[in-house]
Parts: sequence; structure tokens; C-alpha cells
Amino acid sequence: MTKQQVRDQLNRPLRDIRISVIDRCNFRCQYCMPAELFGPDFTFLPRSELLSYEEIHRLASIFISLGVEKIRLTGGEPLMRKDLHILINMLSKIEGLKDIALTTNGVMLPKHAEQLKAAGLKRVNISLDSLNDELFGEINGRNVGVGPVLKGIEAAKKAGLGIKINMVVKKGLNDTEVIPMAKFCKENDLELRYIEFMDVGSTNGWKMDDVVTKKQIYEMLKEHFEFEPVEAAYYGEVAKRYRYKGTNTDVGFITSVSESFCSTCTRARLSANGQIFTCLFNGNGHDIKEFMRSGVSDKEIEQRIKDIWNHRQDRYSDERTEETRKARKKIEMSYIGG
Repeated sequence: MTKQQVRDQLNRPLRDIRISVIDRCNFRCQYCMPAELFGPDFTFLPRSELLSYEEIHRLASIFISLGVEKIRLTGGEPLMRKDLHILINMLSKIEGLKDIALTTNGVMLPKHAEQLKAAGLKRVNISLDSLNDELFGEINGRNVGVGPVLKGIEAAKKAGLGIKINMVVKKGLNDTEVIPMAKFCKENDLELRYIEFMDVGSTNGWKMDDVVTKKQIYEMLKEHFEFEPVEAAYYGEVAKRYRYKGTNTDVGFITSVSESFCSTCTRARLSANGQIFTCLFNGNGHDIKEFMRSGVSDKEIEQRIKDIWNHRQDRYSDERTEETRKARKKIEMSYIGG
């Protein structure tokens, strides 16, 4: 396959696509799908509104022809989509795809990890915001303890999947868990990613006062560990990584609030209902599902995607102010998976 190189208005290439396969989740995490807003009467997308696996495969093939090398499947909780291994198998066979990963809360991995690995999945990012059962149950809004997630981590290890642990840190909620989580991941040779609490969507009650910055977390960690910086592995790598001295285990920081990485962002996002988003913080999606279902050719879809990316100017985290934050329309994380 001959790849094209598509660039946006700031000369950023299109390299990664995050594909949300479902908007439903078995958790109600406070920073994503708070239970008071996503209650039992909340209306999720009907099946007909979701992209089919065949449609996702078609779009992924076109994205890859335009330079995409990595796919990450997200949700909601992507493992709530039936037979996800079938989609992974379809995607893994696309010529030119270098990496396929999955973001999950881990609870369903004991059932699916082996099958996912066999289908072609390479890596999982598992969300774990606390090692304290009571606090973790409060955060996930379902009173689910840590045990099921730890079993998911073990299942992923056994299956031979690469593993990263995602921890969203919110001041006054789980910042006391920063050190216990670091010790746990270091002892178990797991790469940990601390994620600054982000103003995604409009339902998580985000305030700047609730953000624990990378600098603050790093200062906490330095009291217990020695680190050495790690060079970025590729252009557009999001995490700022360090390594525990004397080990091969890294710890990373996702700093979209305190240290923007807009200038090298190479990510497009495809929502569960078939809209392309050019920024996690931009709620103005570009419909591709209905366009595709109207009977257009692959070439026409390709041109539509090129036009969207070529006109992209997003740099929200560079420009974030109280005024821009309130003025900007946003999409909920449950639709585009973070």
C-alpha cells in the first residue's frame, strides 16, 4: 500500500486514529460518565447508530492509506461491544498498520484477553485510579473493588499483551494514591501513566483547582524514587516518560493541562456514532457515517478525510482560558474514548 502524507494547517501529520466502538460502559467514573448524569434512564446509542465492524474496517483502511500507523480501540468500555476480537482480527490484517491497542477498565479481560491477543491485539491500557477498594468503588460509581481489575491485569500478562496502567489524578479525591500506585507498578513491572484531570466534555464538573499537575506529581514521587528521563520514542508521543533508576520500568505523565503537546498532536478520533473529531476538546464533529452509507466510493471518503485533516487548526490546550473553556462546544469522553 502506498501511503499518502496528510498534514493539517500546523503541519502536523495524521498518524494515529482512536476508534470508539461503543458509548456504553459498566463503570460510572466521575471524570467520564458520572452516575448522576448517566443514570438508569440515560439513552445510549441504538445499534443502528453504531458503526458496524465492516464500516470501521473500511474507514480504518482509508485512514491507514493516508498515513495512520496506529489504531487504539476505546469506548465507553470497548469490551462491552460483542465479539470485539472479530474487529481486531479484521483490522490487524490491514497492510501498513503497525500497532493496535485497546483502552479498558480491565474487568472483562479475564474472559477475553487470550482471544484478543490471538486476534492481533498488541497492547492494553488499563484504567486504575486507586488501590483502595472503598475509594476505587467511589470513583467508578459502581462500588466495584480493585480485585476484578487486578485479575484483568494478570489475564493480560498471561496472554502476552503489553500493559500500561492509566491513573487519572484529581486533587482531594485520589492524590493520596500517587505513591502507592507507583510502588505497586514498580514492583509488578507495569508502566504507569499519570493523567492530569482534564476538562473533557461538560459533565465531569472540571475545575482548575482540581488538577494535580505533572510537576506536583513528580515532586511527590521524587521523595520516594530516583528517576532518569527517557527520550521520546517517536514524533507525537504524548507521555513524558521517566525510568526508575536501575530498572527497565517507565512512568509517564499525560500533561494536557499543565504542559500542552498540541504542537505535535497526530491524532484523529472516530466516535461510536461515526463522527470524526480532530481534537479531544473540540465538540464539532464531522459526520462520516451517513456520508459513507449514502453509497459513496472509497476515493470520495478519502477526499472527505483529507479535507477534514487539511483544515485542522486545533490547539485547545495551548489556548485554554476560562473564557475559551466555557465558550467551546465539547463532546463527552464516553463518545470518543479520551
